[in-house]
Amino acid sequence: MNKNMKFSINALLIALLSTGAVQAAVGDPKAGKEKSAMCQGCHGEVGISPAPNFPHLAGQFQQYIERQVLDFQNAKRADPVMAPMAAAVTDPQDLKDIAAYFASQKKMTGAPSSNKDLAEKGETIYHQGIVDTGVYACASCHGKDGRGQSPNNSLFPVIGGQTKDYLVKQLNDFRSGDRHNDPAGMMGGIAKKMTDAEIDAVAEYMSGM
Repeated sequence: MNKNMKFSINALLIALLSTGAVQAAVGDPKAGKEKSAMCQGCHGEVGISPAPNFPHLAGQFQQYIERQVLDFQNAKRADPVMAPMAAAVTDPQDLKDIAAYFASQKKMTGAPSSNKDLAEKGETIYHQGIVDTGVYACASCHGKDGRGQSPNNSLFPVIGGQTKDYLVKQLNDFRSGDRHNDPAGMMGGIAKKMTDAEIDAVAEYMSGM
């Protein structure tokens, strides 16, 4: 990443973290385990999804999970499965407890990629970005190991070890505008500069982190 790109992304990170983060709130993981029963069908008992098209939630930040559920409730995100599920969580404390339960689980971990060449291409994009087209390095926001910036944020999720199918879909949705709840339109702006091959490569790498 060149100096201008690094300066721009650092400035944006400071602005977003100072203005957009959800305030930390107390959730009870023990209570959340029981309350999350309806979530476990898609996301797994401990947050490891049995299906590649549903995201892992294990070790995801509590505030990020809360924010996404609220965005589904407020139609900032659209999904025919998640929208009605999110709407069913009407008690704010229930949402905090459910999010705290999944956040308390061992963080998602991917299996090493069987496509070494593709994963290596994705690794370069993840850590260095694509200078020629202005694609920021994913590590700038999501951390060098894919573990995000900090637990007390609602902006930059854990993505290392997430399912590849889900990662590809989200990048494609950001690129098309079907998903647009990213802070300051940042992810949409990045994804629009990426080709199908670049999305495939970086998702291959991230899913194996």
